[in-house]
Amino acid sequence: MSDYHIFTADGARHFALSHADAFRDSDQLEAKEFGDGNLNLVFRVKNQHGRSLIVKQALPYARCVGESWPLTIDRARIEAEVLLRHGRLCPEHTVQVLHYDPALAAILMEDLGQLEILRSALVAGKQFPLLASQMAQYLAHTLFHTSDFVLNGLQKKAEVARFLNPELCLITEDLFFTDPYCNHERNNIHQAILPQARELWHDDALQAEVARLKADFLSKPQALLHGDVHSGSIFVSATQCKVIDAEFGFYGPIGFDVGSLLGNLLLSYAGQFGLQEDTSVREQQQAYLLEQIATLWQGFASEFSQLMQTQTKESSFASSSYQSFFLQQVLADSIGYAGCELIRRTVGLAHVADLEQIRNEPQQARCERFALALGRQLILQRHELTTIQQLNTLVQHLPLPA
Repeated sequence: MSDYHIFTADGARHFALSHADAFRDSDQLEAKEFGDGNLNLVFRVKNQHGRSLIVKQALPYARCVGESWPLTIDRARIEAEVLLRHGRLCPEHTVQVLHYDPALAAILMEDLGQLEILRSALVAGKQFPLLASQMAQYLAHTLFHTSDFVLNGLQKKAEVARFLNPELCLITEDLFFTDPYCNHERNNIHQAILPQARELWHDDALQAEVARLKADFLSKPQALLHGDVHSGSIFVSATQCKVIDAEFGFYGPIGFDVGSLLGNLLLSYAGQFGLQEDTSVREQQQAYLLEQIATLWQGFASEFSQLMQTQTKESSFASSSYQSFFLQQVLADSIGYAGCELIRRTVGLAHVADLEQIRNEPQQARCERFALALGRQLILQRHELTTIQQLNTLVQHLPLPA
């Protein structure tokens, strides 16, 4: 870290000018910090012609806590290399990295400001017909081409080692699989749902299934994951979506990335009960979300199957019976991790606008109870829900708690 220093706006401007073909020495560059991330500094650098790029720098501590929570800045390398790798495999739906400086833990990337953050757009009731099909393409290609279906044993083990990310994985392990299921000081629980949170802490059947999901997270390096595919990490428009923020990337279970996105679509579904007073508008938005959930899984499974059939390099995995078994396992994993996402976003440290922006407190509590009940059912029934239609049917028939 001898060359490392924390950027000011001037530092971000100089970094962008030094490494961007889009800017000239004669440009009048303006740099502004924006965003409310917990781990990084993010600047938008813009010239007088309106051309802009993003500079992102990893801080050596958790910004939300301070220097008492130190973090490795190697996560910037992880993020840059995951985005570069995923960008080669699916450039249409991965933010473009233009330069990475390991000493400064800084990344220069394209500015997606012309697009919307998916979470904010869904809270506002917007719909994007191509979202699920495009994200299915992103997930299928990035996960298949970094898996054992393509890489030989030596390649795969080298990749697993290259993308070890112990500090950020530990954050996920704690926030996803540990904290919500005990009375942990990091939890952020609204008083109205404290009885339901306490039920989680004493639900032996649920905790056993969460332990199985956590064990897989720790020990099933199937593919190079983005590691944090939530609706705040996706930029969208009517015609395009792109994924950002891959600093939690590592080799893990394929279902974790797929399930994280499914879970976020279901969080939006749960929030609609409190965000939208007009019943017909709310039902139409929820129907859209269920349609996107079905399209996401069906598109992912179809594309992944096609890739397995045509591009598998390891002969041991060429069996069609094995490939069908593999995909069924991924679905079960995805459903389980979706359930974990619902629960941890409701009683854990990091909440989401889908629920937090509900102004009516009793209605917010009802939506949170729905999210907890749905999350529990998904985790416990993940092996019985053998099709995405069965998952959607469960969602539709789950009553909104009092």
